[in-house]
Amino acid sequence: MKTKIDFLIDRVRKQNPSADVEKIRLAYECAAAAHEGQKRKNGDPYIIHPVSVAEIIVEMGLDTDSICAGLLHDCMEDTDFQYDQIQEKFGTSVADLVDGVTRLGRLHYSKEQEQMEDLRKMLIAMAKDIRVILIKLADRLHNMRTIQFMKEEKQRSKSLETMEIYAPIAHRLGMQKIKWELEDLSLQRLDPVGYKEIVEGLARQQNENEEMLERIKQTISKKLDDSGIKNSISARVKHIYSIYRKMYAQNKSIDEIYDICAVRVIVESVADCYNVLGYVHDLYKPIPGRFKDYISTPKPNGYRSLHTTVIGRSGVPFEVQIRTEEMHKMAEYGVAAHWKYKQGIDKNSSEETYAWIRQLLESQQDTEAEDFIKAIKVDLFSDEVFVFTPKGDVVNMPAGATPIDFAYGIHSAVGNRMTGCKINGHIAPIDYTLQNGDIVEIITSKETHGPKRDWLKMIKTSEARNKIKQWFKKECREENIEQGREELDRELRSSLLYSHFMEKPEIQENVLKKFGYPSLQELYAAIGYGGITVTKVLNKVKDEVIRARKAESERHPLTTPPQHAKSDSGVIVEDIGNCKVKFARCCTPIPGDDIIGYITRGYGVSVHRKDCVNVKNSSPEDRDRWIKVSWDENHIEVKERFSTALQISTTDRMGVMNEVLQILSNNHINVRDFSGKTLSEGFGIINIVIDVTGLSQLDALTKKLRSIKGIINVVRQST
Repeated sequence: MKTKIDFLIDRVRKQNPSADVEKIRLAYECAAAAHEGQKRKNGDPYIIHPVSVAEIIVEMGLDTDSICAGLLHDCMEDTDFQYDQIQEKFGTSVADLVDGVTRLGRLHYSKEQEQMEDLRKMLIAMAKDIRVILIKLADRLHNMRTIQFMKEEKQRSKSLETMEIYAPIAHRLGMQKIKWELEDLSLQRLDPVGYKEIVEGLARQQNENEEMLERIKQTISKKLDDSGIKNSISARVKHIYSIYRKMYAQNKSIDEIYDICAVRVIVESVADCYNVLGYVHDLYKPIPGRFKDYISTPKPNGYRSLHTTVIGRSGVPFEVQIRTEEMHKMAEYGVAAHWKYKQGIDKNSSEETYAWIRQLLESQQDTEAEDFIKAIKVDLFSDEVFVFTPKGDVVNMPAGATPIDFAYGIHSAVGNRMTGCKINGHIAPIDYTLQNGDIVEIITSKETHGPKRDWLKMIKTSEARNKIKQWFKKECREENIEQGREELDRELRSSLLYSHFMEKPEIQENVLKKFGYPSLQELYAAIGYGGITVTKVLNKVKDEVIRARKAESERHPLTTPPQHAKSDSGVIVEDIGNCKVKFARCCTPIPGDDIIGYITRGYGVSVHRKDCVNVKNSSPEDRDRWIKVSWDENHIEVKERFSTALQISTTDRMGVMNEVLQILSNNHINVRDFSGKTLSEGFGIINIVIDVTGLSQLDALTKKLRSIKGIINVVRQST
């Protein structure tokens, strides 16, 4: 009776007759011995996982060393079979691959700083030997296939990691089959209800779709046979996650999504591809704007094909993909096709194929964690648009890119001297969103004084962002220092941390050391040109204040802290003991606001903002009832929240209230009251009452709300 390794060897012989099967068998025996007694979460012997990973690697078409590394990939982490022993038995190449996969296995998808390092390590591993990430993708794919045996919380976290990191990397490497399966398996755990809805909907439509696709295949095949074009035609329903994205982007149910079917035509030559396109457009009516030529302008991952969407005889749209056999192999297996069909990548091809990885790493060397992650997700994972220079050269940019991104993509000097742009021969705004086929001309001037700070809000690519920041860092040092000082002082005061940071050298020193700045001036400059965010500095100051207080209490545990008038509400009332304090509803003050107290009759002290209309309009006879109050800095250790009210002015646009609620939810803001109404002439008002920790959080939230399309203004309410 054949064992699992015998089936693996049979597959290897079919896939790659020149493979060293004895070396693969020895790797299996070593792995089986190392994992003896270990079990998977479903109770199966652990060796089943490495063998399954090796089977996926065989399907990818990778070489003998990769298959051996797949069998041994968990040995260094989970057993006593270590690098030196692997190197001795199988050579340095296999040992390095196992070591690389082991290092990637230790990465954790967690805090931004750690996630940045994880992504950076993954890119470095890819640049060094792409087989490491291919083996890791195989490992992740099998783990996702058996994820149902994990705890529910673990299923969701692993699925999110797969959706955000591994599936896009598979896409960037051109490995569509693995990408699709990873996305579908992840969606099943992240949104089981949505996943089930699509599966059930496709089941209802199965017979209808199969009959339609069979008719289409026969019609196209007959036309091409009559024309003497050799062809191979297949048809499929698009994968579940692709349909899921269409449903949510278009806000439709599965029964309202029509273009879910695709037909693939494989021919012998590029000329045949374009001839087939003509015949398809003769047979079916093409939908304007839905033709894409990835043969003349390939995707960055090497994908080449013609795509067109047409209307079938029954009125249902479907997509037709036309490519050669070589293009098809690249589309299915991506970078792995080099091993599957050519037995490895030659040095020159490798240099060109992975130049993008090195460029990413170089452009992100001095980037903050948050910016790094955003940049990687744009540069590595986003869709592309293809535009042209005035000379006709093709330039690919991430979707959403602007002419500023285009200018800095050409050269930093072009970007720094940019004064305007022309799109398709006409003057256009510099924040215009580039579209496929645009001809982009950058207007420059030697008289210009460089980029504007507002450009940082318009651009999409990390390359442009880093070049603009470098310009400000080099050219505007004094301005950066002044702006950075103003920003940091304002946020420290609003968070009640100013005196701690400015008057306690040890706190200031620790903060500077944490971020690697030799002096306060350098920190100010970095904040000014965007090298570091004020929020990051603020969080570190807060941590240092709390740490210093704990250290002080440990040194003097019996010392009674000095008593001062204060309220349990977090407000100190001058010259009065712990009295009742309430926050005025007319102006809803929060920590960071300048405040004043009003002695009420029988209800304690009412705290108002100093700019409150009731303070300004108070009568002269009430002058003696106003009293000094201040925020109690001790409350920075308590995650207490204070209510305040905002009024949002907006255009009357469908979905704007949902977008406001989405931002509040994403920032974990508790909403006490939410209402909206339509005004005349296409405008609207949204009133909300929310809980925040203080002015700093409120300012950050207000900026995000103002970025929503259609929002005119966001103001604090004062009645």
